[in-house]
Amino acid sequence: MQRIIKNGEVVDETWHLLPKDASFNELTNCDDYIVPLALWREHAHALKARDGGLGVWLDSDEEAEEIGEHVADFKVIALNFPAFTDGRSYSNARLLRDRYGYTGELRAIGDVLRDQLFYLQRCGFDAFALRPDKDPVEALQSLQDFSVTYQAAADQPLPLFRRRQ
Repeated sequence: MQRIIKNGEVVDETWHLLPKDASFNELTNCDDYIVPLALWREHAHALKARDGGLGVWLDSDEEAEEIGEHVADFKVIALNFPAFTDGRSYSNARLLRDRYGYTGELRAIGDVLRDQLFYLQRCGFDAFALRPDKDPVEALQSLQDFSVTYQAAADQPLPLFRRRQ
């Protein structure tokens, strides 16, 4: 079983992340699934009618605007990093938190490394599924890499000069 970092703790993964080529017929009624955006587009009504938890994942070339008005339908939104050098999902995270007011679990998936976690958290991520070859217990420490931040971000809406007063 995969272990992920969620809300500052290492926990067992309970959700099923479906691949892009998944079929609606593969789903059971009561399991918790994170479905690809294409499957959500095609079967949104039926997916919402299931008893199990519903999440969606966006690849880095898919935009937050595509689910913006539906964020309340999802318990988890996962954003994929196909390569650690691809930062487009950072922007989607900020849009989901700031523009669309998403308050559920925002998870980083794909090529996620320890060095990214602090910055992912600043953009609004609260869950991280690291690459399978990385240890989440060791990576957990990176959420504390810096003790003070100057800029406003999703995790701290006030810049330092506003917090000092």
